[in-house]
This record gives sequence, structure tokens and C-alpha cells, in this order.
Amino acid sequence: MHALAVGLAVGAGACLFYLLLSVAERVLLEGLAGYQPLRSAGEHAMDFPMPHRAFSPWVLAVLPALGGLAAGLVAHRLAHETSGGGGDAYIDAFHRRGGIMRKRVALVKIIATSFTLGSGGSGGREGPTMQVGAAIGALVGRVIDVSARERRILAVSGTAAGLSAIFGTPLGAALFATEVLYRDDFESEALIPAILASVTAHSVFVGVFPGATLFAHAPGYPFQPSHLPLYAALAVVVSAVARVFVWCLKTAKRLFNRLAVPAWVRPGIGGAMLGITATGWILLVNPHLELAGRGIGILGSGYGAAQGAITGGTWIPGGWSGVGLLMLLVAMKIVATSFTLGSGGSAGDFGPSLAIGGLVGGAFGRAAQLVVSPEIDPGAFALVGMGTFYGGIAHTPVSSLVMVCEMAGTYDLLPSLMLSSGLAFVLLRRVSLYSSQPRSRFESPAHAGEESLDVLKRLRVDHVFRRAKVVTLPANAALASVVDAVLAAPEWQDSFPVVDADGVLRGVVAGDVLRSAMKEETPLALVIAADVMLPAAQVTPLDDLHTALERFLESGLRELPVVEGDAIVGVLDEGHITRAYHDYLGRLGEGTTERMSALPAPKDPTKSE
Repeated sequence: MHALAVGLAVGAGACLFYLLLSVAERVLLEGLAGYQPLRSAGEHAMDFPMPHRAFSPWVLAVLPALGGLAAGLVAHRLAHETSGGGGDAYIDAFHRRGGIMRKRVALVKIIATSFTLGSGGSGGREGPTMQVGAAIGALVGRVIDVSARERRILAVSGTAAGLSAIFGTPLGAALFATEVLYRDDFESEALIPAILASVTAHSVFVGVFPGATLFAHAPGYPFQPSHLPLYAALAVVVSAVARVFVWCLKTAKRLFNRLAVPAWVRPGIGGAMLGITATGWILLVNPHLELAGRGIGILGSGYGAAQGAITGGTWIPGGWSGVGLLMLLVAMKIVATSFTLGSGGSAGDFGPSLAIGGLVGGAFGRAAQLVVSPEIDPGAFALVGMGTFYGGIAHTPVSSLVMVCEMAGTYDLLPSLMLSSGLAFVLLRRVSLYSSQPRSRFESPAHAGEESLDVLKRLRVDHVFRRAKVVTLPANAALASVVDAVLAAPEWQDSFPVVDADGVLRGVVAGDVLRSAMKEETPLALVIAADVMLPAAQVTPLDDLHTALERFLESGLRELPVVEGDAIVGVLDEGHITRAYHDYLGRLGEGTTERMSALPAPKDPTKSE
């Protein structure tokens, strides 16, 4: 019931946001600048009387700067966390703030984004809607007074609801909200509430703004196994462009942060650079494409350009000229988005990422059509490029391919998407659009208190044990004959494995037991190793440290032999477990996302601890 309430509230909020944004675009871009945006087939255009105005390049050049200044002022004076795309803010709030967002965040984000996108900022509306949805979900959690865990789940549900309402992919949105929180994991317990909220918000939005899916596409894309190598090559190309995109965003952000101006002014500077760039293109290039005075996707989300990559358009020339134009638009969209998002403009990275992926895929498909076979449909490659591009840099391969299939209304592209997304996921392992993503729930501060007792089950013996040659004792050896061997053993060895004639472990003699036996009056020649050994307590490299700790407690030993097959390959000391546990919690406290396999290697076994 809580998730359904979040879905209703976010659905209503998404309708308000979409209405304000559409009115802002209609009044500012079309009414003042006479600019006609290039829209996808499913994008709504608000239809209300307004005087027609001829295209004014001077107004369009200035408009993004004014919108950026207004958005920057609103965000930095009322809620500074609304600057930027919204995805990182949602992830950070979930992991490090207990799912809590200030009550004003939703409204401030709607207003700031309406200024940015309504004046032509290069960004999407999906990312801001994710933050708005998360803020509404967190607010509902505070009103009904739920636990921190339930509040985080409601924030996830709100994010799914916001994306579903605006983007129109209810299942993909629910999967995305749980997948984008981690680089290698899902927030599985939030999935069902996210689905309920997602479908509810989608129903509310479609009830108010009925219409077709966002992109027009072919009725179907029959699967061709012979095309799989082409989709694998597409993954490589998309991954290369994705690296450039993320690098440009981070570089732009770093450069804008160095400007000696107030933070709220920077979005205005980015808007001015965007306005000059976009206006120059529209004046110099668009007349040759039969788009005089019209947009081509540099401003806004870029969905209109992506639509052309999917279904073609009269403005796209044939042959290699069309391939070149689409790739040139890729470069322009990367630059334009870097101006808007890098300067702190309130807009999303989701929309531009899909547009860039679609343009890269469309260009690749057209090239394949020219080189390989005229039967190839570039639209299929454009759709696959969309999911591959964003899924790779956001580390959301599953939800991205589901969203593409929902957009296309068919699962014909599923095998191609699975191959391409899987390859991009591997190729982009070290690249992330969202800096707040931990690798898994076990490295998330949100789960540190809940699952700290389970830490040792997440670490294996082979992460920490000392791999070295160990002094062993023959089972039938008299203690008098092994004194010299024990004395010559390394200082770090405190327990001595007892083996039979075949070298198989039969027991363990603790160092203190051995020393006690040597002090007794019984002649050492009459005592053999088997007389004083304890039952064979051992671990393997693949055992977890929780299991190893239980073996320590059962045996009373301070060291356990590590056995691989029948061979003794080293020892595990109690200190190794203590160090691993300490390092793990230290990493959680620092908020790092490093793997535990990157723990410091054990010290040189030839030296003392």
C-alpha cells in the first residue's frame, strides 16, 4: 500500500513536471526564439494559441544562458543538491543518507529543470524525474513514519515511478531503479514495491497524457544470427564513444569548478556556450539539411535526432554522407551535454545518453548496410546502441535491454541486446557515469549495520592466508627426532601439521603442546607425534572466513593448515581474519568501492609478523 501511494504521488508529480516543462519550451523556445524542436514520434507538443514568431538566432543564443542562470540561482539558494542530473543524488541519498531528501527537493528540482530544459539546455527529463520521484518516496516514508530500511525502499519505488511515468517503460524502470544503485548488484528487496509504484505512476501519466511510445519503429526486427558479429563490433564502437562521453562530462565539470565565479553563475556560462554553439550549427548547417530555423537535437534531450537514426528522415542524406552526419551529431551532442551538465545545469544524463547511443548505432547500421548487406535495418542497430551505451556507463545492462524491448514493443532484439550489452558491461568496467555507485550491497553504508556480522562470509581464505612452505611432522616420528626441525621452523609457524607416509594430513600439533611435551620427564624417544596431535583441523583456499573462524573455535588452535587437494599449501592465522575484518569495515567507512580481492597481500612469509 505504501508503494501504491508513492506511485500515485509520483505520477501526479510527473504530470505537473511534464506540463511545466512543455509550457516552458513552448513559450521560451517556440514563442520567444521562433525555434522548432526536432521531436521524436511520441513526444507531446503543448497546443495552445500563441503568436507565430520568425526564428531569431540572437534570442536563441542568449536563452540557454538566461535559463541556466535562473536554474542555478534557484538550485543554489533553495536546494543545492538539485544541481546536475539527479541520478547521483538519488544513489547517494540511498546509500549515505538513509533515503532521506529534504522536503523541498522535489519542487525545487521541477522548477530548476524547467528553467534549464525549457530554455534549451542539453539534457533529459528522466534523470530529474528520478530525483523527484525519490524525494517524493522519501517524503511519503517520513509522513507515515517508517523505518530507515522501508524509507530507502520507498525512495527506490519513487525513482522507478518517476522514470516509468516519463519514459513509458514500467518494467524496465522498476529494474533500473534497483540496478543503478550498484555496479555489480541489485537492491532485490525493493523490486516488488518498485514494480507496483512503477505501473501505478505509468497508469496515472498515460491517463493524463495519452499517446504512443516515445519512438516510432519498424513493426518488428527479425533475429538474424549472422548479424551477431556486427552487434559485437557495435558494442566495441559504442564503448569507445561512451568512454569519451564520460571523460568529457568529468573534464567539463572539473574545468567549470575552477572558474572564479559563484557556483550559481556557472550554469549560465555553460548555457551561453551551448547557445552560441547550437545557434552556429542551426545557421550554418541546418539550411543544407532542409531544417532552416529548426532544431536537430543539439538542444534538449536529442530524441528527435535519435528518432531519425531509427526510422530515417528526409534531413539525413544517403550513403556515407549520412553516416558522417550522424557521427558529427554525436560529437556535437557530447559537447552540448558537457556544457549543460558540466556547469551544474539541472538536467538529466539519461536522455542524452540514449540519444548518443542511438546516433552511434544508427551510423553503424548505415555503414553496415553499405558494406555488408542492403537488407540490414539501421533502426535495429540504433535501438541496440541506445541500450548498450547507457547500460554500459550506468552499469545497468539488464534494465537497459528490457527498456529497449519495451520501447520497441517486441523482444526480437533481445539476443542482439544481450550480446552487445554484455560486451559493453565488460569493456566499461572501469568507467562509471555515477560516482556514488558502490560495487555491491556489502560495500554500501546503507547495509553496513545490517550485515556486518555477515562480513566474514563474503571473504575467502585465499584472500588472506599465508601461502608458504610449512614444516610438517611424520606421524610416527619420535619427538626427540623433530626437535631440530621445530627449532628451525619459521618464527611465524605456531602449529605443525602431522602427515602420514603419503603426505596426507592426519592431525595438528600445537606449538605450546609440543613445548610442554618436551618439558615433561617422559623420555622424548618414547613419544611420537601422533601421541600429542589434535584431530585434523583444516581449511581450503575456497572456504569463507566465517567457516575458518568456526574451525578455530572448535580446535582451539591459533593456526590452521590450508589444504589444496592433499597438499598443504600454507597456514591461516587468527590474525589474518582479524586484519581482513578490520580492513573491510575500514573500507566501508571510507565509502570506497574496491573489491576485497584487493586487500593487502600477506607479508613475506620469510619474515616475522
